[in-house]
Amino acid sequence: MATIIDMPKLSDTMTVGTLVKWLKKEGDAVESGTMIAEVETDKATMEVECFDEGVLLKRYIGEGDQVEVGGAIAAIGEEGEEAPKVKASGKGGGEVDDSNAPEPAAETVEQEDKPSEDKQSKGTDEAKAKSTSAANEPALKVENAAEAAGATGASPDATGASDRIKASPLARVIASEKGITLASVKGTGPGGRIVKADVLALAANPSATLSASTTSSASTPAAKAASAALPVEVLADKEIPVSNMRAAIARALVGSKTQAPHFYLQMEVDGAPLAQLRESLNAQLATLPAEQGGGVKFTVNDLTLKAAAEAVRRVPAINRAWKEKTIVQYGSVHLAFGVAVDDGLVTPVIRHAESKSLRQIAAEAKELIGKARNKKLKPDEMSGSTLTVTNLGMFGISDFYGIINPPNAAILSIGATVKTPVVDENNNITVGYRMKIGLSGDHRVIDGAVGAQYLAALKQIIEHPAMMLI
Repeated sequence: MATIIDMPKLSDTMTVGTLVKWLKKEGDAVESGTMIAEVETDKATMEVECFDEGVLLKRYIGEGDQVEVGGAIAAIGEEGEEAPKVKASGKGGGEVDDSNAPEPAAETVEQEDKPSEDKQSKGTDEAKAKSTSAANEPALKVENAAEAAGATGASPDATGASDRIKASPLARVIASEKGITLASVKGTGPGGRIVKADVLALAANPSATLSASTTSSASTPAAKAASAALPVEVLADKEIPVSNMRAAIARALVGSKTQAPHFYLQMEVDGAPLAQLRESLNAQLATLPAEQGGGVKFTVNDLTLKAAAEAVRRVPAINRAWKEKTIVQYGSVHLAFGVAVDDGLVTPVIRHAESKSLRQIAAEAKELIGKARNKKLKPDEMSGSTLTVTNLGMFGISDFYGIINPPNAAILSIGATVKTPVVDENNNITVGYRMKIGLSGDHRVIDGAVGAQYLAALKQIIEHPAMMLI
């Protein structure tokens, strides 16, 4: 008898999940422990495990659809068995990813651009999805289809005889979210149709695609002119669906700003010693073989994370949380740090950071950043923090204040190291390297004096960074 696989509850706060990617097709054999799909929760993207053995009879929802926890997503049973009928639970007009599906026959492809009574009567899922997409999204216009096809490297079939580019509904949604013009995407689907994988490939490496298309069309002056005239990005009104992660971020930050009375402190420090230590360490490690610890390259973020954890040892009162009836002071520093991802910001956690070496912190931070950008972070890798560090220095931002990450009592903000005129100890004006560090504190838990003491301890460590290596 067929078994229904429901949307699992993958985090404590999860109420709905978005099916991001199917890992198995209908008809594929599965067994207990097989991962069949990737689901985006309010915190991360996780894989859904099958606990039955048999064949994937039916996928009830498409990629991009949202389903409430407990809603049906698939059916598993014996080969040839009919899948149970369930009430449609998907929301969001997603589709089953067609990039992994077998290509249709040539005559089917030819019919795609020629609506007929026969095709309309079939009422296929794809036709329904296309009509839904067309109703909700203005058709993309191309002034000169032939010239556009030559300039972008797209086949003539990609634009067809009409002015509407052939693309799957899911590809259109992803392109809209990422600000990608479909005219710049080369379709690899049946008949040159643009599918999800094409859009993601361009998003991952836009320069390579543009370079390849420019090279292939360099033989004609018209193509050169069209290439030179391609806009960097087309400005257009669009509505971007709120992802589960974005909604969770919104709830948490609104709660933080409305419930925690923020106060703000800032201090300017000499960033030259930290930069010099980093340069010296990296130069020395570059000369060592891997078996002797070489190959490691420290970033400014690695050093500031280590410094932030070390400063807590000197001012433990910063490492607290508000619990309504009590204030908890933690005995370990579980250090969260911000990582920018497509949907916003995630904060992976380095546990017991106060007891870890610079090398350990750097290695763990690198691993967590990789997981964050690939949406592979587990919920327990983003929870339980006691202090958060956010760094925008790599974007050239000199000073800013973060919003406290509940239930932390403080968030540290690190700005860029800027070359600026300074007055030295002999009252001479000289070139200096200054870094601004800011602190946002929860006044229910800590006072300005505690925040000031913590920043002073951090300043001393940054200006004498060798001390944190002892």
